[in-house]
Amino acid sequence: MAAGAAWRYDVEVLHLLVSPGHNYFGRPKDGPGDSPTYDLDEITMVAGQGIVGDRFYGRAAHMDAAVTLVAVEALDRIAAELGVPPFDPLLARRNVVLRGADVNGLRGQEFALEAPDGAARVVLFGGRPAAPCAWMDRMLAPGAHAAMRGRGGLRCRVVEGGTLRRGAAVVVSPVPLDPGAAGLAALRGGPLP
Repeated sequence: MAAGAAWRYDVEVLHLLVSPGHNYFGRPKDGPGDSPTYDLDEITMVAGQGIVGDRFYGRAAHMDAAVTLVAVEALDRIAAELGVPPFDPLLARRNVVLRGADVNGLRGQEFALEAPDGAARVVLFGGRPAAPCAWMDRMLAPGAHAAMRGRGGLRCRVVEGGTLRRGAAVVVSPVPLDPGAAGLAALRGGPLP
């Protein structure tokens, strides 16, 4: 991350999802694939490659989107709006599920996710939104696909690799964020800042 002003926000890493294969392909009515999904205590990210062991690791077509983040508040809000119990956040298939993070505010920014003591850290570039797919209606609840638009998370490129662990963490951002906006829909459209 470039030197300069930085804002620090305490967040919580709730889940770290890694899956060696795709489960949501083809038509939702045919059911998901059976590739295992792991919710790990720690993951290793490699610059320009992604998360070791994940389905997008080292794939050229996904280098700018090899890691996906989502705020659990978005999933909770969507479930409440749809009148259903809270979702299993792993069903959304985002790699990193955070609590208290304004992930939409990181779009177009290089930022760090680190342990509170700074011992473990990764640097990511927040690219395009992680748009939901029609599978969300089948896996989460009817209406979830539309409700997730603008709240599906953020696709990121790994700039500096390292280790990310479940538990307390800090987002180090070059721009001020609004932790209260975690879970709110992002404005649609427009190029990256």
